[in-house]
Amino acid sequence: MPENSKHQNIKPMKFLVVDDERDVEMLFRQKFRKEIRSGLVELEFAFSGKEALERLQNSQPPDVLYIFSDINMPGMSGLELLEKVKAEFPQIQVSMISAYGDDENYQRAIKSGAKEFFTKPIDFESLRAELNQMIEESD
Repeated sequence: MPENSKHQNIKPMKFLVVDDERDVEMLFRQKFRKEIRSGLVELEFAFSGKEALERLQNSQPPDVLYIFSDINMPGMSGLELLEKVKAEFPQIQVSMISAYGDDENYQRAIKSGAKEFFTKPIDFESLRAELNQMIEESD
């Protein structure tokens, strides 16, 4: 029997990672290799807030359940993206990632509806715990 047979009828949870730094994609794919291979998680990537919004608007209803977004990006910031996502797609959970653990960004993110706030370098163990919690809640 294939190792993921117990999950074969489960549709993978789709997560969208939004960051203007393209090397983040390789990092996330490497850190969540096991979850991706087992079919629990599907990762998608957008490299700007605008691209992320377009991605959400192009599938109705959006199939993304969770967004991890960097705060500091050119064009639309992660905080602006958070506000737009919460206004348009309130069912999607959003966590923010910042290179700076500054209180102002943290307060604004939480007030705007962010589920979590992570600082770089990302603690992938706490991110994995967050991801696993989302998977369990969806079962």
